[in-house]
Amino acid sequence: MIPFSILDLAPVPEGSTPGDALRNSLDLARHAERLGYRRFWLAEHHNMVGIASAATAVVIGSVAAGTTRIRVGAGGIMLPNHAPLIIAEQFGTLEALYPGRIDLGVGRAPGTDQRTLRALRRDPSSADTFPQDVLELQALLGPLQPGQVVQAVPGTGLQVPIWILGSSLFGAQLAAMLGLPYAFASHFAPDALMPALQVYRERFQPSGQLQQPYAMVGVNVIAAETDGAARRLFTSAQQQFTNMAHGTRGQLPARSTTSNTTGRQPRRSRSPGCWPARSWGRLRQSERALRAFSRGRALTR
Repeated sequence: MIPFSILDLAPVPEGSTPGDALRNSLDLARHAERLGYRRFWLAEHHNMVGIASAATAVVIGSVAAGTTRIRVGAGGIMLPNHAPLIIAEQFGTLEALYPGRIDLGVGRAPGTDQRTLRALRRDPSSADTFPQDVLELQALLGPLQPGQVVQAVPGTGLQVPIWILGSSLFGAQLAAMLGLPYAFASHFAPDALMPALQVYRERFQPSGQLQQPYAMVGVNVIAAETDGAARRLFTSAQQQFTNMAHGTRGQLPARSTTSNTTGRQPRRSRSPGCWPARSWGRLRQSERALRAFSRGRALTR
């Protein structure tokens, strides 16, 4: 059985507050846990009024405290924004509080625009050292070595599982070389999905964390009580990413009242500059479509 997980951006709908969004995320995580989902991940974005998960480790702590079994983690932490020691301490703390339930997905994108990147005190070239930063992070979460002067407390020896996130072949190659699990962002880079998975599987080298390739793929799903309701919900995402393509960022727009609600299956569509998406409709239909998607691409091989 293909395990299902959720990636949450803690969206802030129009007319609500970031606090509302964070409480919604916790409520969603509790539902996901009851339904048997394996993971609930949150993503780092900055200076976006429609996303409330900027302090990602803090939000993960809130979700982990409000649930009991589901794995909670980052999908992901934009590692070049941070010193590896800080991330090792943050996620070491989370692992110490919620043992066996924390995941650490890391990516190399800024998760924001160029002006905010400078406000984060980030060197624009810091993405170039991403592989070295991952190795440093692994060492800080690994066993204490003889002569090691700097350690993460908590963090050292806790072996928090690290995932490589990506939307291109670079992340696939790095995950394969380091023997780490790989999460691919096909929800906005669908054309590179199969080449990236092929590179990852063909070049994978076993490691102390993972003996064989293990991949997770992000896809967009809109589920509701009826097909028409699902199509109306999808209009919020369509509006948001159309606005982003035109340089306008804001809170998650309200769903359109003019959406086509006939019985026809919605066509595959591509918002400007973004992903192809399909509204699959009712929850059972969505589940069947996801399983067919997974089988067709052999995601867990």
